[in-house]
Amino acid sequence: MRRDEQIRVIEELMQHLDDGTNVDAGCQVRNPVSSYTSADLATREWKSFFQNYPQVLGLSADLPEPESFFTSNDLGKPILCTRAADGVFRAFLNVCRHRATVVEEEPRGQKKRFQCPFHGWTYDPKGALVGVPKEGHFGKIDRECNSLVELPAVERYGLLWVSPDPGASFDVDALLGDLGPELASWKLERCQRHADTRFDHAMNWKLAIDTFGETYHFNTLHRNTLAGSFYGNVQLYDRYARNHRMMLCMKTIDDLRGKPQDEWNVLHAALPVYYLFPNIQLIVGQGGPTLVRVYPGGPNPHQSFSQVGFYLYPEAFESEFREMIGMRMEGFGQVIRDEDYVAAASGHRGARSGAVEYVTFGRNEPALHHYHNTYRDALGLPPLETVDQ
Repeated sequence: MRRDEQIRVIEELMQHLDDGTNVDAGCQVRNPVSSYTSADLATREWKSFFQNYPQVLGLSADLPEPESFFTSNDLGKPILCTRAADGVFRAFLNVCRHRATVVEEEPRGQKKRFQCPFHGWTYDPKGALVGVPKEGHFGKIDRECNSLVELPAVERYGLLWVSPDPGASFDVDALLGDLGPELASWKLERCQRHADTRFDHAMNWKLAIDTFGETYHFNTLHRNTLAGSFYGNVQLYDRYARNHRMMLCMKTIDDLRGKPQDEWNVLHAALPVYYLFPNIQLIVGQGGPTLVRVYPGGPNPHQSFSQVGFYLYPEAFESEFREMIGMRMEGFGQVIRDEDYVAAASGHRGARSGAVEYVTFGRNEPALHHYHNTYRDALGLPPLETVDQ
């Protein structure tokens, strides 16, 4: 993050604390509960956001060296991501061109060849068909036409982007708006993978996203956990096209008061949380980033899951405090699972009860306004109803 931006963030957070204020969206809005329960809307979202839109499937650290790979089924299609000997990130439909069998079942590893378990057709990390057992018996094969189906894939700012549509193309910087340079400043490509986990939840995927959209709940829901480290209901908020950045106010910001600004570090005062449309939360801490990827259960509006990856910068990875740093990151993930997602799943049950027609997003919850108006705009729906000005 640029130095002047770090100073601005810290100064404005301090001003909010001193004045007892918070960010102000300028109005309240109402979001129909049908946005969480409608099967028709869920089907449209699944197709538009998860079948026809570029997705972040991990960090560069998930492919740490040549001939490393990982597989994904999060988008309803088997996908194989590789880094070949040339260092290039590629992605393919993980499907044999012979009888459509899934080629690689392991979640991650390192391989020079991927062999279909059915008949042994073999592919290299560039997707090329390099082996056909008893080819003389099978008949002539045009190997070039029987390579794995390649998907559009881009590695940028330490993030791995894939389109699940083989015929698509995309521009990462256009998707990010003006956010690219700031993401570049965090040097995520330096990170190393620490751990990962999956949370399954009986709720709409957007309710999981909503839990990252405000700190209004910190002093209640997180009173025994995060409230010890963060000031609740104090944040900064900035939008970048369909994406945004929230700066959560840490109580260690008080340690910077009275110190020269050239000693200020934004990570000692705030926790940056980046939202990347439609389903990504990227949280950058002092030890490294946490990547939360939220997915619906296909077109089912009532099921979803989160893939959570924890990564460390090399200095943290090699530090004697590595275990402590990793445990702190994983503890943050447990708070998401045991507190945020439990409350969100309760909200889903309430939404299905018929007790309310809509939920209200307050003036101090601008990210929630942005999430849902962005989703609605992408689907050609009108903006949320304004309650007051």
